[in-house]
This record gives sequence, C-alpha cells and structure tokens, in this order.
Amino acid sequence: MAHIVLINPRFETSYWGMEHALHLVGFKANMPVAALPLLAALTPAEHSVTLIDENVEPIDFNLCARADIVGLTGMTVQRFRMKEILTELKRLGCFTVVGGPWVTAQEDYFGALADVIVVGEAELSWPKFLADWSRKEHACRYEQADRTDMTKVPVPRHDLMKMRRYALGTVQFSRGCPFTCEFCDIIVTFGRKPRIKTTEQIVKELDALHHAAKVKAVFIVDDNLIGNKKVIKGVLREVVAWQKARDYPLTFFTEASLDLADDEELLELMDEANIRTVFVGIETPNEDSLKETRKIQNLRGHNRSIAEKVHAIQAHGIEVWGGMILGFDNDRPDIFDRQVQMVKEARVVHSSVGMLCAIPKTPLHVRLANEGRLDRADRTEYGTNVIPLGMDRDTLREGYLRVLRELYDARNFFARADALYLEGGIGKSKSRDGYFKKKPLRHVGMAAEAILHSLYVFLKLQSAVRDPDLRRIYRQMTYKVLRRRPDPFILQVYALKSVAHYHYHRLLATMMVDGHLINMF
Repeated sequence: MAHIVLINPRFETSYWGMEHALHLVGFKANMPVAALPLLAALTPAEHSVTLIDENVEPIDFNLCARADIVGLTGMTVQRFRMKEILTELKRLGCFTVVGGPWVTAQEDYFGALADVIVVGEAELSWPKFLADWSRKEHACRYEQADRTDMTKVPVPRHDLMKMRRYALGTVQFSRGCPFTCEFCDIIVTFGRKPRIKTTEQIVKELDALHHAAKVKAVFIVDDNLIGNKKVIKGVLREVVAWQKARDYPLTFFTEASLDLADDEELLELMDEANIRTVFVGIETPNEDSLKETRKIQNLRGHNRSIAEKVHAIQAHGIEVWGGMILGFDNDRPDIFDRQVQMVKEARVVHSSVGMLCAIPKTPLHVRLANEGRLDRADRTEYGTNVIPLGMDRDTLREGYLRVLRELYDARNFFARADALYLEGGIGKSKSRDGYFKKKPLRHVGMAAEAILHSLYVFLKLQSAVRDPDLRRIYRQMTYKVLRRRPDPFILQVYALKSVAHYHYHRLLATMMVDGHLINMF
C-alpha cells in the first residue's frame, strides 16, 4: 500500500564510530542501529520498506522523493545531520516521520520539518501510525501508553541491511535499568523495570545473525544486560547451549553495571557464553560525585576499590571498556589526574571519557535548569551544556583534553594493554578453553584464522598509517607479543588494539570544529 524509506543518518566522528580506522579492517561502519531492522519487522506486509544507513551508503534522495513515507531516526549526536536531511526532504515535498532518542528527549527540536513525531518506544505506535495513515487520519504525535512487551517483539529484518559492511551485528535481549543515575536518559525512555525477551526469541535472532547475516561478532545492545540477574542467567545458559551446539560461531560484546563484579556465577556464564568484552559505566573515582549522581551500584562493596572490581571481571577473561565522566558538581581540578591514575590501575585499555552533559527530560537536566546552569546553545564552544560548579568552564575543557591526550598517548595506551594481556591482568576463559580442548581441530582452525587476520591488519597499518613514529610503535607492539606471549589470539588482539589506537590518535586531532569543542566520547 505504501512505499516506506527508513533512514539512519551518519554519525559525527566519535570515539565509538572508529571512522578513521575501519577501512583498515574492511568495514564501513561499526554496527547497525537496532531501530531500522526492527521497524521494518514491525511494518505490515502490505507495505514495502527500504532501509538506508548513511554510515554505509549515501541517501538516495530521488528514491525518497518517490516514497510515500520517509522515516528518520537518530540519537543526540546525530541531531545536526538529522536537521540537514529533514530540510532536504522538506524541499522535495516528502512526508516525514521522525522518531528515536533525540526527538523523544526534545520533541520540538525539528519543528515543522517533521510531519509526524514518534516519542519513545515504537512497537505499538509505529503500526498504529501506519494504520491511521492508511485511513488518511494520522495524528502529528504518537507515544504509546504502555511499555513494550518484549516477549512480543519480532525478529528484526537484518536481511534488509547491508550487514557485510559492518564490523559487528546487533541483538537486544532486554530494555530498562533498575538504577537511577541522574544523567541517564535510559530510565526516562525505557523505565527502571528490565523487560526481557524469551529465550526462544533470542535464539531465533542469533540464528538469523549467524545463518542469514553471516556475522561473527555481535554487540548485545542492552544498556544494562544484568538489570535482572536472575532471569538473564537463564538466558545466558541457553546462549551457552546454542554456542556449544554450533562450535562457538559468535563472539559477544555487551554493557553491564559494575555490580557484575559481585556475582561469580554470572561472570562464569558470561565467559562460557563467549562474552569477551563488557562496557561498564565506571564514571569517576570521586565517591562524592557518585553519590551526587546516584550511581549507587558503584559504591557497593566497600571492601574492594573500583579498580579491584574491574580486576574481578577481567579475571574471567573478559576485557572491561570503561565509561568515564568529568565535570560533576563535586569534581575539583584534581579529578583529571585521579581519572588517569584510576584507568591505569584498573588496566582499562579503552576508556571513553566525556564531559557531563544534561540530556533533556533527565533528572540532571531538570535540576540544572532550575539552578540556571545550562548552556542553551545547540553547539557550544565548551563541548557540554553543563556549567560546572567545582571549576570554571575553561578549566574543565582543558583538563578534559589533557586527560584524553594522556590516556591515548601511544606509550600509555599500550602500557595498559601490556598490563592486561602480557603481565597477567586478564584471566583465561576457563569454560571456553575447556570446550575447545575437546575440539582440537576447531581450535587449530581458529588459531590459523587469527594469525592470517593479524598479518592482514599489520600490513594494512604499515602501508596506510603516514606517521612513521606510529608505524614504528605498532611494529614494536607486534614484536613484543611475538617475544613475550606468542599466542595467535593475543596477536590478533594487539593488531586490533593498534587499529583502535590509530582511530583515537586521529580523533584527538579533529576535536575542534569551527572553534567549538566536540565532546565525542
């Protein structure tokens, strides 16, 4: 009945996007957004759907001009590009629908550029809009009254995405987080009660990613995988069974809260499921700031420091990527050195450091608005809309840049990698290694694949990186692994660490745009 085009705009260059380095490993983007394939699955069969992710292909505006409906999704960091796209669509006379995190946070941002906005989750509101549109009686705003029942969510249409252009596939097990961090918009959008898919749904999605999309690495996009520990343990047991039945075809990455360190059974299940990396919101070593922002889960277990909790996760062969924030009210200028020291002690190789930002509708945004401490500029020269309390804005900006320079200096970056992988910081995957002892041919095949991939990446780095000092450092790191721990999988880890470092190196050189600092972490 209708031809629908759904668009995900390109991201500005960011810490997570790896835009400067993905070409070295043969990809165009890090991973697809979950929204496009899910919206396609929610669309009734009588409509035709075209999915366009601008991060891997250009937008076909001629196609958009012929479509009946053009939908646009986007996060906070995509809002500027969203406005550009909507302006062009408006010029072409397209009928536009806008949804996603940013329009949910600031509904009036696009004004008349959007014919319809969809606020919050869309499993009920998107089909409702399409039914209303078919009857020519659609509203201008849709927001479903109830949270989505995750047990009824269909398998996303990854078959409509150009999956081979992404480094990772994506899957979602749950939505919602039980905590109350003041700065976080997740509890505003998805609520505090974790809602989890059935194991049958999850297995179907994994089958689709493995068989149809042919992906090898998958990001579990849950904002906190362990929001409901009891239920997720049952899910992970099914994932373990799925992996073993297929000789471990998938490597997983995910996000979880720091209290993961307190649950040995959960850590063992994550290891056995082949979750090799977990992003943790560490935020700050400043306990007063953690109390201020109500990050209570990081304060539990005072018998162990935050670094020791990170070590407890690493002991299971799971690498921790850390999220860090500067500029809380209780932060003083000493926080910059404290953050660098904490990242070093925790052996966190990848640390996404950002300045505190207040997203509309969050408790932080409400509080700072009442205190008159919000910068209302859409793009500020300071990189954040928060006016700090414990230091002036120039001090925060310069301290933030200094932290990034120190953390991503090549010597410091690889020193943390060495502490983790060459000096015993990360434990072995006991359950997975035990499984592969029973499958020696499979293990040999994976090792050979790791060696070939490492060689390919090494040669790409040596030919593509123009800075001779960086090329020399990457060579030195490779030779060091061959001398100290000649393990094919560790060699592959260092090859990919070099690729990531090259991206960070390039990123730091481009953080100022037209005199404005871009908070890209």
